Amino acid sequence: MILDIQNLRKDYGDFQLECSMQIPEGVVTGLIGANGAGKSTLFKSLLGLISTDGGRIEIFGKDIAEITVEDKEKIGAVLAQGGFSSYLTIEKMIPVLKSMYHRFDGEAFLSQCARFKLPVKKKLREMSTGMRAKVNILTAMSYQAKLLILDEPTAGLDVLARNELIDMMRGYMESGNRSILISSHISSDLEGLCDDVYLIHQGKIVLHEDTDTLLDTFGILKLTQEQYEQIKPEKLLYVQKERYGYHCLTKDRQFCQDNYPEIVVEKGSIDEILLIVEKGEKV
Repeated sequence: MILDIQNLRKDYGDFQLECSMQIPEGVVTGLIGANGAGKSTLFKSLLGLISTDGGRIEIFGKDIAEITVEDKEKIGAVLAQGGFSSYLTIEKMIPVLKSMYHRFDGEAFLSQCARFKLPVKKKLREMSTGMRAKVNILTAMSYQAKLLILDEPTAGLDVLARNELIDMMRGYMESGNRSILISSHISSDLEGLCDDVYLIHQGKIVLHEDTDTLLDTFGILKLTQEQYEQIKPEKLLYVQKERYGYHCLTKDRQFCQDNYPEIVVEKGSIDEILLIVEKGEKV
């Protein structure tokens, strides 16, 4: 197991994080949730940037307190806030990376920068948002990390830039013995990249499914009051009350289509599933 989180707790008084998660080797795992749901708190806990109040984190089979400097070099991270000084150029980042990471491959890094048309002599602060995002991810990949932790890496980017970043991640996963944990507000990124998805709500994991299962078997039901009263409760996960009736999340879309032909059953995207969980109530 690349990452094993058991009953991790962090208490801020008005907000409590309490979650468990497992990421095996060779998978891309998505973490979705509204702003303030606990995604960044979880990532900072994994990287040792904040203290925790309980639970266990194991990375590469070791307790987080026991991982070595060598182990840390196997982790690449891109956080929503942080990174190299904006006054540095890519050219000047290279000796810093060489001194920090024994497995940093300068030639491969420069080759990737050239592939994505990144100006090596230009200061980061003078680059576009998309260019800086590419630099951040290429940097995290440049020392052959086994685990990438990416917090909103595609935020604020246009479709072309997002697609290029997704291609970078797919290329990174080709070796087969690496894993990615990524959070994103853009469901299309997760649907096309992730093997499984965790949904975090108010500091707790409320849903975990393979992405294919989530998209192929889950569904959104749009019901009148009368139809809602006829549905078997065990077929519903979350219910959101609307002015005209109900929006419901089911784990068995096909059953509902076959047995309730009079109701509206939609496939639903990750975004739509997230909205019902956020605004609705668990059955």
